[in-house]
Formats: sequence, C-alpha cells, structure tokens
Amino acid sequence: MAQAVKRATGYDKFVNWKLLIIPVVIFTILLLLPASQGMKKVGMQYSVGAKVVTNYISEQLFHNESSKVEQWQVLTAQMMEQNMRMGALTKDRFMKRDAKWLKKYKIQGDSANLKKALEYVNTKITDAAYLTVMKGAFDLRSNNLSYEDLSSADKKSADKGAWKIKVAIAMMVFVVFCFMTECMPLPGVAFCIGLILVFTGVVSRSEVAGLYWDDACWFIMGSLMFAAAFVKTGVDKRMCLLMFKKLAVPNVRWITLIFFLVISPLAAFISDHALAAMFLPIGMLLYQNSLTDEIPEDKELAKMLMIAIAMACNVGGPGAPSGGARNVIMMTYLSDMFGMDIGYAQWIMYCMPFVIVMIPLTWIITNTVFKPKIRSLAPAMRHLEGEIVKMGKWNKNQIWAMIIFAIMVFGWFTEKEFYNMGIYPIRLGIGVIAVAGAVAYLLAGVVNWRDYQEKVDWGVVWLYAGAIIFGRTLDKTGAAYWLAQSVIDTLAPLGMDKGIPLMLTSNGLTAVLTNLMADGPAAAAVGPITLNMASIVHPGTTFLPFMAMATAISSSFAYCLIIGTPPNAIVYASGYLEPKDYLRVGVPMWFIANIMIVILTSIYWCGIGFGGLPGF
Repeated sequence: MAQAVKRATGYDKFVNWKLLIIPVVIFTILLLLPASQGMKKVGMQYSVGAKVVTNYISEQLFHNESSKVEQWQVLTAQMMEQNMRMGALTKDRFMKRDAKWLKKYKIQGDSANLKKALEYVNTKITDAAYLTVMKGAFDLRSNNLSYEDLSSADKKSADKGAWKIKVAIAMMVFVVFCFMTECMPLPGVAFCIGLILVFTGVVSRSEVAGLYWDDACWFIMGSLMFAAAFVKTGVDKRMCLLMFKKLAVPNVRWITLIFFLVISPLAAFISDHALAAMFLPIGMLLYQNSLTDEIPEDKELAKMLMIAIAMACNVGGPGAPSGGARNVIMMTYLSDMFGMDIGYAQWIMYCMPFVIVMIPLTWIITNTVFKPKIRSLAPAMRHLEGEIVKMGKWNKNQIWAMIIFAIMVFGWFTEKEFYNMGIYPIRLGIGVIAVAGAVAYLLAGVVNWRDYQEKVDWGVVWLYAGAIIFGRTLDKTGAAYWLAQSVIDTLAPLGMDKGIPLMLTSNGLTAVLTNLMADGPAAAAVGPITLNMASIVHPGTTFLPFMAMATAISSSFAYCLIIGTPPNAIVYASGYLEPKDYLRVGVPMWFIANIMIVILTSIYWCGIGFGGLPGF
C-alpha cells in the first residue's frame, strides 16, 4: 500500500493580511462603539446583581445589610441568591443543598454555618414567605436594578461589566471570521483570544493561564497521546480488523455506516470525547492502508472518514441524560424552576428517536457531500490482515497498551459516580485520567517522549484551549445571555414568542451558540429565558418539559466549527481536515436537525403527551 502523501496544512500557511485586516477593523470598531442599553443592563446584572440581591435578601430576612449580619446569615442570603439565579425559587430546593453544592458554586461556608442556615429556613420561614422573598429578588435583578441607584463603586463595576460584554461580542466576530477563513494559523487565533482578554482587562494574566489548562484541554492532550501509543504498538490495527473483518463488502459507505451505528448510540451513555479519541486512530489507519500506487492520495476519503467519526459522536449525545452536561442542566432547570421531573428512562423514550432518525440522515449527508476516488476498502482489510500476521501474537507492549486503556476508560465512565458515592475523595475529571494514562504508557515503556512529541498534534491542544476560554468568556461575562435575550426580544413582535415558533427560536439560537461555546453553557444561557417565557404563555402544559428537552437537544448541534465540540477538535488532529470541511457537512445537518426536532415535537411528543399535563 502506498503511504499518504504529506500535504500542506493550515499550520504551514502564513498570515493572510488581506483577510485578517477585516476582522481586526471590525473588532476595533465594535470596541469604539458605545455599549448598548441592553449590554449595560446585563453587565449590571452580572457585575453587581449578586451583591445587590444578597443584600436585599439579608434585609428581608434579617433586617440588616449583608455586611452587618452574622456569617451563617450571609451564607443563607448567598445560597438563596444562587438558587434564584438557577431558577430554583422554592424552599424545598433550598433544603436539598449541601456542602458539595456550596463547593460547586464557590460559596464560602463551613458545615456549622450551613447547618444553621438550613435550620433557620426550615423552621423560621414558611414556604409562602420564602417564595415571596425569592420572587422579589428575581424581580429586583431582572427588572428593577437601576444604574442611578448604585453607589459610585458599583457604577464602576457595572460599566466594567458592560465593557466585558462588548469585548466578548467583538472577540466573537474576530474569532469566528478567523476560524472560517483560516486567515491565520488556528492555534495562533487561540493565543489571540487570551491576549485580547488580558489586554482589554477582562481577565488577569494569572486567570488566563489557568483557563488554558481546563480539564477538557487535558483530556484532548491525553487522548491524542494514548492514540499515539495505539498507533506505535499496532493495537489500532487489531481493533480495526476486529470491527470490520466480518463485512462481506468493505465499501467505504458501509464502513462509515458502522461508525454511526456503533458510535452514536454509545455517545448517549459514555463520553463523546472518549469515543472520538478511540476511533480516530482507526479512521486514520483505514485511510492510510487504502492508498495505492495508482491513487497515492485521496483527500475526500480522509475527510469523509474523519468527519463521520466526529458527527457520529455529536449526533448521539441527546439520546440519554448521560450523553452530556446540557441534558442534566435542562433537567435541573425544569425541576428547580417548575418542579417537573424527567426520569432517565423517560428522557430516552422522548429523545432517543431523534438519535435514531439522525443516524441515517447524517450518514446520507456525509456520503453525499464527500466523493472519494477510493470506494472499496477491501485492499486495506487484506493489508491489515497481513500486518497482523507479521506481528504474530499479542506482544508485551500491546498488552500493556490495552490494560492501561481499559483502566482509563473505566475511570472515564465511573469517576463522577464514584466521587458522588464517596469512593473517591476528590473529583478527578476525565482530563486528569487521560493524562495519567499517557504517563502510564511512559512508565510501562510502551512509548517514549519522542513518540508523543512527533505524533501528537500539539496545535489542536492549544486550539481547543483557546476555544474553552472563548466559550467561557461568552458565558461568564453575560454576552451569551445578552445575545439570547436580544434575539428573543427582537423576534417576539413577529409572533415568535409562543408555541412551536418560540421553540424554533429557542432551538435555533441555542444551535448557533453551541457552535461558539460549550454545549452546557449554551443551554444554560438560553434555557432560563425560554423556559420563563414558556411558563408565561403556556403555564402548566407539556410545553415546559418539551422546551427543556428541545433546548438540550439543540445544544448538541455543534456541527459547523472545529471549536464547536471536543470530537470536532480531536479529529482535526488527523491533519486531513480544513475548517470548510466542517461547514460542508455541518450546515445542512444544522438545518435538518432543527427541522427534525420541530417535527419530533409536533408529531411524536405531542402525540404521546407528558404525564398528566395538558397540551399547549
């Protein structure tokens, strides 16, 4: 078999100043323009809202400012403020909070003060009184915060909050343009994100350094390192042959169909990051062993295999609550805000049909968009068989590679559950486990550092690190919330503020945001707004749980950009893809997926209803 011809990639290009000057100029203009009233309002909510609301709650409950009450009383007000932001307005939700919850939301409080806070709310405040205070706090933050009533220090904080939103929006335009046109090397864009945020005062130099090493970045780094170990030891060959040797006709269409049939259902229950990392070396191996002297390079085949892996991961996530943080976030919102619960099996009953329908549709789109010269992978299968015969029995390094990989996968699947059960004293995270596995390969002698240095695409690691900061900035500054609120407010006069049109607006907005930031924050930004609107126009109906599930599903539509989701970034490490390749498949998939979720809601969900709730 011929080896793949090394070709120029985006990393080999220099900056195209004719293109780059466009986003630079737009970025500068956006920064010079005055902040809109909407930006100022959201900036005020995000910068001083927590302080003002905490003080309001303290005055309502303890008849004094938060700075003048006891520690347990401050803790009570802070806990209520955080619950209010989550839409959890009932006393029952407050009473379920514990030390882990405090730690998750970075609220300072020891066990003694937490016990006093819970006891006070439980014994001294009635359900009705608690709800009244929470509604007053919500109304204060959402509608009654007045810039003129703020102290001079708080006014400065509010102005800074509006400035951060403006920077985030300007940065979004700059980054999206650069990613879509590749006018500068993409890892360079990732570093520009951090530089922009530091130079504009949005984050400090120490904060930006920490953001570049998010757990997701560690995972991508570790997963690419273990993929390098698989390739070196030949384990990828054994796994590939095991998957496809039973095919009577190993045509590329059936190979990609197997990718979808295997990966997508699994992605509903286990990490899509892990699945992409596991199948990346298999896809690369299939391509490299399909080349011949007559066809020494087939870019379309390489792109088709890589995109199929990424899209199979993206399609499967909505199928079960365990398929992504977005699903759990919307389930929690629905429960906290309206007391409606969706069970695990119930979620699968409503959402798995979407996955089942999207598998063949996505497979057809992928095979339609890409037109490889090589259609039969039978020669690749025969070549793999010959390679494995030469390898003989499983050797020591291959066995160690599989043992370490099995332990790593077990850790990915169980670390969250074991932490919640108290088996692990600390939350490890999938990124730490991935890097630990990569180090274990070194310790076992499976690889040396030269293997990692030469075979890992370190540019992809930095690329996704920049993407994490980008999405986190849109979320934390309130820019994503401002975008969501602005779009919905604009479309409301057009009749898009109730029923299926409202759901279509919510889904489309979430599907846009999720390509720019992590799926969880995208759902978190849009969910509270649309659920509150849904409760106003269709209170107590099936529309509320349907809106929650539709928002979660649409936040998985990160098909269009490399930074949209970890699987997109992981397959980009193959070196065979360009940004436009994601758009070739992602744009039609984006529209089809949005249409399918509306059809699913109108026919299937409305047909079976939801519990005893009336329809809308």
